[in-house]
Amino acid sequence: MSEDKSQENKNASKLEDYELIGNALKGDQSAYDRLMKKYYKLVNNLIYRMIYNKEDVEDLTQEAFIKAFNSLEKFDHQFAFSTWLYKIASNNCIDYLRKKKLSTISIDKEIDSEDDDLRFEIPDNDYKPDRNILDTEKKKILEDAIASLPEKYKTVILLRHQDEMEYEEIAQKLNIPLGTVKAHIFRGRELLNKYLKDKMIHF
Repeated sequence: MSEDKSQENKNASKLEDYELIGNALKGDQSAYDRLMKKYYKLVNNLIYRMIYNKEDVEDLTQEAFIKAFNSLEKFDHQFAFSTWLYKIASNNCIDYLRKKKLSTISIDKEIDSEDDDLRFEIPDNDYKPDRNILDTEKKKILEDAIASLPEKYKTVILLRHQDEMEYEEIAQKLNIPLGTVKAHIFRGRELLNKYLKDKMIHF
């Protein structure tokens, strides 16, 4: 393919994205679907290369699209949509890796060293006396949000996040296509995020 032809295809793809974004912001659900279908595999591959954990790749891919779609009105047309989307996906992975790393470090554990005087302790700066109360309130709000979902979305959300089943296992259990499981989980998460948005909780 010539350089001119390649650039022409890139420009056409950008224009298509801008049109889909405009339609999505007007409430056209099919425009969201087309954007997701266009970039899902690319974002999925990007995330897989960053975390090497197949179990969480699908969830992080869906989270990236949800975050992008929830912030679509902030998209700057000076940039390619793909660049903006990849940035969101990358940041999402970095947050995931940071949280995972922190969760594996004990706040009390000492690190052995040849230097006997070297001790490594992490203070629990996040401690709050009322944290348990806040966590209980958040859990109740989330349970209410899940209960409000249409049955087909509620079922897959509970199987995925409460029973911690893999997408393939959910498809087998419910006897529905894998693609339907992914779509239902994505829609369920979208509805949950809209429900929880005003309550400052992210699912």
